[in-house]
Amino acid sequence: MVAIDPDEPTEEEHKRRSITKLRYMQFREGGSSSAQLGFRIEAAKMPGGSLQKNFKKVRSWEDVSATMREFFGADVKRVRQAILNRLIKMRDAVEHSEFFAAHEVVGSSLLLMYDRDQVGVWAIDFAKSTRIEVGRRLSHRDTWTPGNNEDGYLMGIDNLIQIVEDLNAED
Repeated sequence: MVAIDPDEPTEEEHKRRSITKLRYMQFREGGSSSAQLGFRIEAAKMPGGSLQKNFKKVRSWEDVSATMREFFGADVKRVRQAILNRLIKMRDAVEHSEFFAAHEVVGSSLLLMYDRDQVGVWAIDFAKSTRIEVGRRLSHRDTWTPGNNEDGYLMGIDNLIQIVEDLNAED
């Protein structure tokens, strides 16, 4: 946290020289697109082969759109349409899934990959998913507040779909 913003820790956190994991996660989410869009870009191997991991300043809708535009590269229409189709199918599956309705999904990722011949999107990293109380159902679109278990999973997919649709409309 201090490396990113030395003024962010409270006086008490400076004295203790530590912060809680919750505090760090909230700080990290607030400084990325996660809080606004329900997802953030962690890494991307761009056309030409360069792996990029520094997306800390990619926060806004416009920042994410510009990064996605660069990620799609020259084979834009085929790649974007295939990714869009897969995201729509994934959203439908999540909306109708009993597993998702009954589980908080923390730390999961969507892996988007393409090459000259294939395009794919996969949901990965479900190790931190936890079952919620029996009888409760999550929307995965509501804003997280302590104790509500909402994770924004569908909000993130919804926004990613909209960004790809917006990019398609530019052509």
